[in-house]
Amino acid sequence: MTRILFVTSEVFPLVKTGGLADVSSSLPEALCKLGMDCQILLPGYPAALKAARAAGSRRKTRFRFGQYDVALWQTRLPDTAVTLWLIDCPALFDRSSDSPYQNEKGEDWWDNAHRFHLFARIGAMMALGQLGLPWQPDIVHCNDWQTGLIPVFLDNTQHQHAPKTVFTIHNLAYQGLFSQETFRALGLPDYLWRFEFLEFHEQLSFLKGGLVFSDAITTVSPSYADEIQTPWFGNGLDGLLRHRSGHLHGILNGIDTRAWNPEQDPWLDVHYGPGHLKNKAQCKAKLKQELGLEPGGAPLLGFVGRLVEQKGLDWLLAVMLPLLNQGCQFAVLGAGQSHYQDRLQELAREWQQQLSLTLGYHEGLAHKITAGCDMFLMPSQFEPCGLNQMYSLRYGTIPVVHGVGGLNDTVFDPSEEVTGKANGFVFREPTADAFLTAIQRALTAKASAKTWRRLQDNAMAADYSWKHRAKEYATLYQNLITGDGRLHED
Repeated sequence: MTRILFVTSEVFPLVKTGGLADVSSSLPEALCKLGMDCQILLPGYPAALKAARAAGSRRKTRFRFGQYDVALWQTRLPDTAVTLWLIDCPALFDRSSDSPYQNEKGEDWWDNAHRFHLFARIGAMMALGQLGLPWQPDIVHCNDWQTGLIPVFLDNTQHQHAPKTVFTIHNLAYQGLFSQETFRALGLPDYLWRFEFLEFHEQLSFLKGGLVFSDAITTVSPSYADEIQTPWFGNGLDGLLRHRSGHLHGILNGIDTRAWNPEQDPWLDVHYGPGHLKNKAQCKAKLKQELGLEPGGAPLLGFVGRLVEQKGLDWLLAVMLPLLNQGCQFAVLGAGQSHYQDRLQELAREWQQQLSLTLGYHEGLAHKITAGCDMFLMPSQFEPCGLNQMYSLRYGTIPVVHGVGGLNDTVFDPSEEVTGKANGFVFREPTADAFLTAIQRALTAKASAKTWRRLQDNAMAADYSWKHRAKEYATLYQNLITGDGRLHED
């Protein structure tokens, strides 16, 4: 049985800031269902430790690491059989903010480098069997910059029998950059301060450690794997990624099809599914009522996500006014940069019966928007994978997206699709005008019940689960263990 240590800085339902948390819960469970022994390692944030203790967790070891007292707790990820390990270090992880990375003012914790350096050190020690535990992995699967130093510490030139490492890029824009003074303070060896290793434009890059030292690199969609090897999407690392292209694989994320299932969704008052869409109209009516929008048949467009430039907020704001004047309605859920929030609040006050804005995040409302809207908007400037478009497809809510990253791999426009699998609308030119044109094409299609139903049927027919994605990871793991870093078998 292949043993995988899946190392992540967030996992649903214990701590979540984005899609990484969803992947970190769903993929390990899917791997376990394939017969693998996949166990998760997570920092011991207060909410995670509280849930673990309530579930009857066990402290397996405690020790002193430098100036820090550390304990390792073993429990289960809630509602699964997946083993979860928590690194309990109060000095670094016992913070009052809801965010694992920022304080209540939205500022990065001043000691993030120290926090995730210790996280990586303990992860590497666990992988090398140095903590006296009866379990040791064959593969260490690292995720994003917070785990980027683990492949450095497991470098096989230093540890001949270290497990193989996989490093997944969920978003290349977040690199974990710190000063040279921080590099010194962490006590990292001098030889690592070179552009071939951790130095990146006179800064320490945690992410670069994962890219340089891992045995295999994955990212969360085939299109994003190609894009990040170009200057436009590579964030200054495209040259390194081209150099390591033989070890780089794009594996599309899946979704949790139990949590996101319109036939059984506990957040919905009524249910529907493929072949029986009648109740979707009731979901729309109930959502409008809950949000205080004018009842009736006006098209309802949804957006759920961070209110930041990457998510295409400039384009979204640019198209709202003409669409509001056209009679469309909007349901917006998210939080982010203040200038976007302020402008959306202004519009919501001016168009109270047509635009609902909910700042923050609420899982239940996200489900209701996904079910109740006619269209789901994702004008992201770049999107490594995207999960919301797959949620909306599964719910028969037609996505309108910018054709980048995972959006390009999952949404197929009727004007481009020749195999009868069209399920949404895609704009290619990165402009607000192109976005508006795509929405207008969607509105035209909606006017034909037959055309719209065909799009919905195609959307709901595809398999967005982790079942097939997990098999791709399993193949990669096995090939790494046998000395072949390929993703696919011949």
